[in-house]
Amino acid sequence: MRAVDIIAKTRDKQTLTDEEIKFFIQGYTKGDIPDYQASAWCMAVVLNGLSNAEATALTLEMAHSGQTLDLHQIAPFVVDKHSTGGVGDKTSLVVAPLVAATGLPVGKMSGRGLGFSGGTVDKLESFSGFQVSLSTEQFLTMLKKHKVVISGQSVDLAPADGKFYALRDVTATVESMPLIAASIMSKKIASGADAIVLDVKVGSGAFMHNLQDAITLSELMIAIGKGAGRKVAVVISDMNQPLGNAVGNALEVKEAMATLQGGGPADFREHCLTVGGKMIELGGKAPDLQAAKTHLAELLDNGQAWAKFKEWIMAQGGSREQLENPALLPAAPIVETVPAPRGGYIAGIDAAEVGKTCVAMGGGREKKGDPIDYGVGIVYHAKVGASLEAGASLLPLHAHSAESLAAAKARLLAAVTWSDEPVEAPPHTLKIMGG
Repeated sequence: MRAVDIIAKTRDKQTLTDEEIKFFIQGYTKGDIPDYQASAWCMAVVLNGLSNAEATALTLEMAHSGQTLDLHQIAPFVVDKHSTGGVGDKTSLVVAPLVAATGLPVGKMSGRGLGFSGGTVDKLESFSGFQVSLSTEQFLTMLKKHKVVISGQSVDLAPADGKFYALRDVTATVESMPLIAASIMSKKIASGADAIVLDVKVGSGAFMHNLQDAITLSELMIAIGKGAGRKVAVVISDMNQPLGNAVGNALEVKEAMATLQGGGPADFREHCLTVGGKMIELGGKAPDLQAAKTHLAELLDNGQAWAKFKEWIMAQGGSREQLENPALLPAAPIVETVPAPRGGYIAGIDAAEVGKTCVAMGGGREKKGDPIDYGVGIVYHAKVGASLEAGASLLPLHAHSAESLAAAKARLLAAVTWSDEPVEAPPHTLKIMGG
């Protein structure tokens, strides 16, 4: 079997066998197949696609290219969630302890932020002492004892995906449904979850810009999950404006903490109930989504979700003092409220521009390894559909310098579009699939 023949088959739109896919993925992971042949094959996939069967075989081969976790020694059924990334997306901070409070274990490996999409691990590191680098043994112990754990991605899980991801990033082969689906699902399958809820974002602040592409990707990931013996559900949600009000690591943590205590922005609370609801529905803790959401709302309002969050954060080394007094979390030295420049209705907030502005302020990374300023960011006082008078509070800006604040202020004002006529707030949940 030769790599060049496999490249030619995909180029010529012929179907690969499972054995050919195994040969290619194993060969590239071990270093027997060079980057130039792997990149040629990736480009053939971008241009011609793969069948669902090929995409499933690719995913399973990538999932089993390194260590895989068996979580059944911890619990008979474990759920996980994955977001395709967005602006202000602090969902995991709420959903993980919320679902765990029902008794359903949530074991999750999360990434860091890159580009304008924030990472869950970065947000959690706003807590002094929080440990994200856990050994497999520590991960399993946490999950068994506390029913919830979030750690950084392990290099031992799906190493083939790590190699392909880095290669695709520099060879213009990121935009491929089968390669995106295989990348997401291989890590989730290797992580050992029985059920996976995928939060697929659509809009300016997401990598999927239209609903039909999101549906196509979702259908493929559901098919891959079925082929791998996993339950998969998808929540497709709007990311044309930030999720919730806060954008920026410690500010998002504070918003998550408020939500876990029965408060928080209505759109963010509802999103957490939907994603968490699908998780406990798949896990057999509720007969349907509506019953699941009702149960989870009770846990947010009666203190049980908040208690589980505190238990979890402290178990991973996070500061008790910051939990009890969020004002002790990292904070920017300059806070200025930006007023509305005119009266009217907010017609749009460019989520991508908001995310990029937060990164430029120091709240994210332009490239891997960049340091992060945990205190900077933005908190919206009004979102799409809201009516404001000129001079009313639009958003407080949290910055580390006057120069940074001035630059961010100009960008954020330009990111808002206005209307003289009433604007209807857009629906947040666009479609729910699978399960």
